[in-house]
Order: sequence, then C-alpha cells, then structure tokens
Amino acid sequence: MNRREFLYGVNGGLGALAFHSMLQAEQAKGPLAPKAAHFPKAKAKRCIFLYMAGGPSHIDTFDPKPKLKELHLQKFKRSSKFLSAMGSGDRYYVQSPFKFNQAGQSGTQLCEHWQHLAGVADELCIYRGCQAESINHPTANYHMNTGNRFGGDPAIGSWVTYGLGSENQDLPGYVVLPEVAYPQGGAANWSNGFLPPHYQGTTLRAKGSPILDLHPPKGVTRGQQRSNLDLLAKLNKAHAEKNPGHEELAARMDSYELAYRMQMKVPGILDLGQEKESTREAYGLNDQHTKEFGRRLILARRLIERGVRFVQAYTAGWDSHDYINRSHTERIRSVDKPIASLIKDLKERGLLDETLIVWCGEFGRTPDNGKRGGGERLGRDHNKNAMAIWMAGGGVKAGHTIGATDEIGEHALEVVHPIRDLHVTFLRLMGLDDNKLTYFHGGRFKQLSQTGGELIKELIA
Repeated sequence: MNRREFLYGVNGGLGALAFHSMLQAEQAKGPLAPKAAHFPKAKAKRCIFLYMAGGPSHIDTFDPKPKLKELHLQKFKRSSKFLSAMGSGDRYYVQSPFKFNQAGQSGTQLCEHWQHLAGVADELCIYRGCQAESINHPTANYHMNTGNRFGGDPAIGSWVTYGLGSENQDLPGYVVLPEVAYPQGGAANWSNGFLPPHYQGTTLRAKGSPILDLHPPKGVTRGQQRSNLDLLAKLNKAHAEKNPGHEELAARMDSYELAYRMQMKVPGILDLGQEKESTREAYGLNDQHTKEFGRRLILARRLIERGVRFVQAYTAGWDSHDYINRSHTERIRSVDKPIASLIKDLKERGLLDETLIVWCGEFGRTPDNGKRGGGERLGRDHNKNAMAIWMAGGGVKAGHTIGATDEIGEHALEVVHPIRDLHVTFLRLMGLDDNKLTYFHGGRFKQLSQTGGELIKELIA
C-alpha cells in the first residue's frame, strides 16, 4: 500500500482529497524538485559523505592512547558469550605505532601521518562518543548507511534527497563514487529501499564509462532519441491514466528523461581537464597513492557545485587485523591530501559553510589483537563500542573534539550515542527533522532512525 491508498482508506473525505491534490501538485513539479527544509535556518544545503570501508582505527588516527604503551604486548584472556571468536580467547595489547601531534589553534590531536589534514584541523569537529551495534562488515555498513543492520532500507542519501529534493533536475540528487570493488554489502548500501525509485543512489564508476550506456548507440542521433522518448512517454502516459497510482511506471518515465538529460551534463562534469593544473596537483592527481581518491573528491566538489544534494565517496582497505603500521600509513596517505584539499577548495569557493562533510567507517578497532598466522602480527580487531567520526562545514562545532573513550580506547565513555542519534544529528544539520521525515511502508510510518533518536547537541555550533 502506498501513502495515497493509505490516506484514502483511513481518512477519506475532504481531507484525503486535499492531500491527494497536494500530492499531484508535488508530482507535477517532479519528485526531485527542491523542497523546503523543516529547519530553514540550518546551514548545510548539501552533503559529501566520505566512507572509509573496513573500519579505521580511532586509536591510530584521532584518539591517542598513551596507556597502551605501558601495556604493549601484555597478554590476557577475554571470554564472553556476547563476543565473537575474533574478540575472545588469548589476546595481547597493541600500542599505536604512530606519534600524535597537536594541530591548529584548537590543538586537535592527529596521527603524525595526517600531514595535510593538520592544516585544516580548526575546521574539524571530531566525535569520539559513537557506538555501533555490529562487528560484521556487511551488517555494520548497512547500519551506518541505512539505519538497518539487515539491509533493505533507504540509505541516508536517499532520505536526504527525499526530504530536500535536488537543485539540478538534469542530474541525480544522490550520487555514489565507489571503488571498482563495491564495499561489503554491495549496492544495498545506497539503495532507495522502500522509497520511490527516484531516490536511489546513482553510481559513477571509477574506471571505464562512468555510467553504462551513457552515450547513445552508434548511428543514433539526439533527435532520434528525443522522438523515441516522446513516443514512449505518450504510450506510458496513456497506460498511467488507465492505471492510476502506478509509482513504478512514473519513476521509470522520469528515469528515461533524466538519462537523456544526463547524456549532455555528465561528460562535462567528468572532464577534469577543465580543472587548473594547480587544483589537480592539490588533490593529488599526479601521485599514484592519491590520484584515485583525489579524482573522486574533485568529482564530488563539481557535483555539489552543480546542485547534487548528496555525494558519497568510498575508499576501502581499513580492515587492519595485521600490520597496522603499514596498512594505516598507506590508507591515511591515500586520503590525507585529497580530503584537506577538498576542505580548502570548498572554503575558498564559499561553499564550506553550506556543505556538510562527514568522515567515518562502519566501526572502530580494538586496543588488542589475537594471534594470527602463527605469530604476533600487530593489528587490531573490530570494535563496535568505540570509534572516531569527524565532520566539517555545514554548521558543525568546528575546532572541537567531542566525547571520549576509556584509557585504552575500548569503550566510549563521554557523550555516548548510538548510530541512530548520529543519523538524527546529520539530518538536523541538513535542516531535516527525523520525526517528520517519514514514509508509510509495511503498515507504519518509517524513518531513518528506525525508532526515533536523540539529537547530539554537542556537535552543532
């Protein structure tokens, strides 16, 4: 049952008819037409979501733990029916192989390898109080991206575009920039779920044609395409008039038209040759270690400049059970320069205040590790009880570190909140009220937080 059928069935009469008229007017403007925010004074108008798939270690990035130096390689046994085999049995503490430095006037603590991010430390709001609910990659990814550990629900980017629409009707409202290999859980991480298909995340591929069938077949002109689409639209419209309430058909018609318009817009956006050489250098496009993620972040900036509401950029390899010195050094190096340049670039263009940047993974890492491969390889296991997230721009409390973990980084202790509260806060920064941003599905009105959540006021300026 869609919301139209529900309202007719429950309310009927003039109220339902009035709502039906409003719904028709909304659809006439298009499902991605800009919509008013619940909180008009909210600063963030768009979002760039940087997803570090695999679970980056907070202990080795933004949350130093000197106590682990005292405990380094001390062995102990942990047993609990609530822990997987990964966290039980013989364990040993692992100190961070990295030094930490204070950066900016705020004195923000950063791992030594965040050499470029240190230059924009005063723009960051680092949050150390979040806790996840799963230590398995697919379910944790689903939870962070959709609010539901089991998948099938709309991604946060889908909710935001559902609530606010898009500022460019020639481009998708929600764009995903993945690596060649998708994160664990696959495309369900950016699914529209039960929301109308218009709100599905559109992927721009890292290699080859960014979108399959972006260009028309050889020998087919734009005029021929237009004629075919007009005929198809005429037939679909006739069918829709005989079968009202067919949202899937309406969405398909809209997608055909959007695809046609994208053929003109997307190639220009993807042409990074239009960028100055200084900009390409700043994002690390001339460095083998940084060029892939740097390219995605330039695209993210170009997309939000052109009115795309929500852009998500993925990079993997943070699952460091072994050799954390080597793996995290490489991972940080691959994203450090591009991320710092994105923040600087947006600020110089006057876009940072209106753009929410989020950096996170699916969970944190443990202060200890088990024996792997027959020996002691210094790494860390999955940890749902502590993690580090940071935000910039878009009305966050810049230059602050909020929350804290215990002396070894195992549990969050201050300003502790679950992921659903983080989602409520993200939406609020975008001007949306989680309790009002609902969709009727499966017999009830659903929302991103699932069951409601609490605003993390400490993160908002």
